[in-house]
Amino acid sequence: MITEQEFTRSYNLYSAKVYRLCLGYASGNHDIAKDWHQQAFIKVWKHRNSFKAQSSIDTWIYRIAVNVCLGDLRKSKKDLSVKEELLSPLPESESAPIDTEENVQRLYRCIDLLNKQNKALILLELEDIPQATIAASLGLAHGTVRTRLSRIRKSLLKCIKNGK
Repeated sequence: MITEQEFTRSYNLYSAKVYRLCLGYASGNHDIAKDWHQQAFIKVWKHRNSFKAQSSIDTWIYRIAVNVCLGDLRKSKKDLSVKEELLSPLPESESAPIDTEENVQRLYRCIDLLNKQNKALILLELEDIPQATIAASLGLAHGTVRTRLSRIRKSLLKCIKNGK
């Protein structure tokens, strides 16, 4: 059971990460991400009495957030289509900074091309959530998460460089 104080502390600690996780699922649409973020924390509050502390609270919150995003995507088939021009190959300029806004947008467009579970894995990884927590949140073995993240990173790098 989570007290009101614990809920407030958890919200303050994890709200930004949950929002960015939702933003990744929403393909950068801030309105949808805000809605999912709010829905996730409403569910956390409503179901606070069912939290049994068998996992850490952050694992439980991330799982709820992923479920909210995936559930809404399945239910409403929201239009989060990828713009083709954003998937074109990067310019060959070696001097371009790696973390430009365009490259970050390209990264998220490539993430959109991943299947749902791989998308959840990389979005949680991008938030610096420990792999053990990611594994527990998604019900996977830690070794499986490590292997899949390695493959996902290679796939994303190829997508960003080649637009595929």
